[in-house]
Amino acid sequence: MTQTTDFSQAPVRRLPMPEFISMLAFLFAIIAFSIDAMLPALPEIGHELTPGNINRAQLILTVFVAGMGVGTLFAGPISDSIGRKATITIGFVIYAAASVAAIFSHSIEMLLVARFIQGMGASGPRIVGLALVRDLYAGRDMARITSIVMMVFIIVPALAPSLGAGMIALAGWHGVFYAFLIFALIGCLWLNLRQAETLAPERRRELRIKPIFEAASEVLRNRHVMLCTLILTLGFGQMFGLLSSAQQLFGEAYGKGDAFPTWFAAMALLSGSGTILNAKFVTRFGMRRIAKWAYIMQTCVSGTMLILLTSDALPDVLRFPAFFIWAVSVFFMAGVTFGNLNALALQYMGHIAGMAASIVAAISTVSATLIASPVGLLYNGTALPVVTATLICSGLAWFLMRYLTD
Repeated sequence: MTQTTDFSQAPVRRLPMPEFISMLAFLFAIIAFSIDAMLPALPEIGHELTPGNINRAQLILTVFVAGMGVGTLFAGPISDSIGRKATITIGFVIYAAASVAAIFSHSIEMLLVARFIQGMGASGPRIVGLALVRDLYAGRDMARITSIVMMVFIIVPALAPSLGAGMIALAGWHGVFYAFLIFALIGCLWLNLRQAETLAPERRRELRIKPIFEAASEVLRNRHVMLCTLILTLGFGQMFGLLSSAQQLFGEAYGKGDAFPTWFAAMALLSGSGTILNAKFVTRFGMRRIAKWAYIMQTCVSGTMLILLTSDALPDVLRFPAFFIWAVSVFFMAGVTFGNLNALALQYMGHIAGMAASIVAAISTVSATLIASPVGLLYNGTALPVVTATLICSGLAWFLMRYLTD
């Protein structure tokens, strides 16, 4: 089957839709797995590599995200020049090499460097995957596809901690990085054997300073794109803040450490319904309206949770259920906003989709770590820091949504 894009007369062979979505979902799942499978390993890594300051182990999550943010600055422009498949393949090679370095790390500093580089490699499939979708689809059709893909990105955390815990039981925390290698190999082979290149040679841009600067300037001057990017930053920041503190909150604050993978799985599966609902209704209600109401919901839920935490109004028996419901709401919010906001940001940028995806992801991801890292380090044995940060981020996102149009 062929499809002519709105930017070229050259036909692009499509995979059957189920396989296309499955392949993209797998690429995104590798990224989610790279974050969430590390959660059960943090206590062991902390005691082994940084016993004097256990909280430093949280940096293994945020430094990966920071590396991914830096890598996005290069992945998009490179893919606009050499094509989508080659760029994703290069990203997987970097990711795999960093995984090997992590396996042989004997200090927290070396492991953090390896994770940063691994994040840079992961930026290839993450960013170029979005550009690949934009080569074939636009508007609400793109939002529907990215919503389904993001559903996997949200649901993968349901399995990642349990899989990570199993690998740790077999081979220690190093076993998680062996799994990263295997998944990277599968994703790379699937892409190269099945997916046709979506960026025709005549649509590619020279990898020179002037064209890159012109494309970047066009994206940065676009008020619509920058507004979407700022809102995404606030969304990612609150979600990464929760992820950074999740192991300690479940284990220390609420005494669910042994059952953490199970509770985390339940949380991710419940929140995954958000992406299902979004994929079903986005073509009817629009991307902006759904995202706006998601942030309204999250502001109200987090405001209520903050009052309950600071007033001691909850009896002990209800404290964990209340926290769990609130945590589900944070992931639900992500499921109904991230795909829509990415589609909104790229809908007018099809001619420079790689560059636009890079800038949006680089700014939102790196900036989100500036929110999440302090939240994680401010952990004080309660959920108060992360709930406060979520309330502020969602409230600001809700306010900014007023100035965004479909």
